[in-house]
Amino acid sequence: MITNRLGQKRHVLIVDDEKNLTQMLCMLLETRGYTVKTAYSAEEALQKISPELDVIILDLVLPDHSGFDVCRELKQSNQTNHIPIIMLSAHCLNEDKVEALYLGADDFIAKPCEHEELFARMEVVMRRRHQFLQTSLVKTPKTVICELRKILDDALIVPHFQPIYLLDPFKFYGVEILTRPVHPGIFATPEALFEAALQYGLYSELEILSWSIALGTLSKHLREYKIFLNCNPYFIESSQFLRVKAMLEKNRILPNNVILEITERSAITDFKLFYEQLHNYREYGFQFAVDDVGGGYASLESIIETKPEVVKIDHHIIKGVTNDPYKQSIVRFIVSFCQENNIFSVAEGIETREDLETVIRMGVHAGQGYYLCRPTPEIDLERFLTIEP
Repeated sequence: MITNRLGQKRHVLIVDDEKNLTQMLCMLLETRGYTVKTAYSAEEALQKISPELDVIILDLVLPDHSGFDVCRELKQSNQTNHIPIIMLSAHCLNEDKVEALYLGADDFIAKPCEHEELFARMEVVMRRRHQFLQTSLVKTPKTVICELRKILDDALIVPHFQPIYLLDPFKFYGVEILTRPVHPGIFATPEALFEAALQYGLYSELEILSWSIALGTLSKHLREYKIFLNCNPYFIESSQFLRVKAMLEKNRILPNNVILEITERSAITDFKLFYEQLHNYREYGFQFAVDDVGGGYASLESIIETKPEVVKIDHHIIKGVTNDPYKQSIVRFIVSFCQENNIFSVAEGIETREDLETVIRMGVHAGQGYYLCRPTPEIDLERFLTIEP
């Protein structure tokens, strides 16, 4: 019988809408002593997730949302990010593998696969996660700081670029720059990395390094388009303006092409200093965007405090907007607000053609998402320019 470290049966969740395959795997695993639950959609899977699961077998293509969505949500939650995930796909593209692993998946297997190989890989990821939890589940400040210092000193981060498009008429507008660690290590997600850096006073150093690497890779022609850089209020307050200015001058990037995207990793602590620094950035030519608008009260506060030139509509609202009247009402409100205040609107998380067509009809200015192009470490301006909706 297969047991975990407490001598209990190991629990598996299979998420796949191919019922024959799922039922067969379920039967085979049960004969080996596993306790198995099944789900045939992303929504059903999220309802059946529980912290005691030892492994999740997750298909990439599901009838309601992608396996990427499920993986992302689980790995961003403190209650479930410890559960190993093995992703399956009948179309084993290299970019799918890369995206899955960056989202936190522990393994990626092409379908159809040999059952013995799948079972062996399950054992490997469960054993590896057990060892990881034994050594680093309780991370001391010294361990975290040492890992952060190694990442900073050795520049162990890689930029990813996701294009943003004007929607009517459809045209390449610019890129959002995202940062990911080369090796996740003790940081399960990029968000965990930045949260730790913020907690231990290394956030500004990490953000500067991220920007420096990313901007240094931009081609001469890509510099002519808009560049979205993520930061938080703490960074604006921390008097980094002269370093940022020098970085742009070194890379020959015009400040009026740069949009600083305010995230909510921390709140404004010194309003006077924040507004002074905000003025310095704007006077130099920067514009500001507020991220995840509509996703919570805090984003509305950020709009009031920042008075941004750009708002980015939260991906949770955009996803499935075509068939959800409540989401449509929120988008209409945001679009109306932007029109009244001369603010540029961007829809995040566009994952289907139907949702793309819906946000175009509703008057959103620009959009980004997996349907258009996934984040990529490779800058391919020719590809970005020729993508069609």
